[in-house]
Amino acid sequence: MTTLTIRAATAADLPDFFPYLADQLAENGVGGMPLFQPMPRGQRSVPPGRIEAFTNGLATPLTAPGWRRLWLAFDGAAIRGHIDLRARPEAESVHRALLGMGVHRAARRSGLGMALLDTAIDWAVAHGPLDWIDLEVLSVNEPARALYRKRGFVQTGEIADLLRIDGERHGYAYMALALRPQASGSESD
Repeated sequence: MTTLTIRAATAADLPDFFPYLADQLAENGVGGMPLFQPMPRGQRSVPPGRIEAFTNGLATPLTAPGWRRLWLAFDGAAIRGHIDLRARPEAESVHRALLGMGVHRAARRSGLGMALLDTAIDWAVAHGPLDWIDLEVLSVNEPARALYRKRGFVQTGEIADLLRIDGERHGYAYMALALRPQASGSESD
């Protein structure tokens, strides 16, 4: 693997991003991988609405409903990882963003996950309206939870048996990272 480069994605990157994402989703809960998306193991395509959410979100101003920012990690021309921040659905939560990320199998355990987190967090710190980054992760995905904890995310809750996927019961863990010292004391607000 050559040196990985991480950069903000543009609309021109999306035609290559969606096949990468579909390839990654094909590993969801398969071949020893933990279930990392709340969808059936047999679903091999990008879920309905996700393409539009990325496409429209990249063109939406920060703090407007539906905004999204995406960063991609490249090994040459190949996408090896991604991370995105997006608007929470609640209109009163413009000071918070939701995080999503993934690392291609060829780049796992290389430090790329932490580098992607650092990229998104650095961007969020530089953009004043954001005080928090939130994420939701399947409880069985301990590798992801450990990475988030290592970067400073704190579990704020967990709902057991929230999802039924492929006939199995799955919980969802909720985690958050305060971007500014004054935010950390107000999580219960």
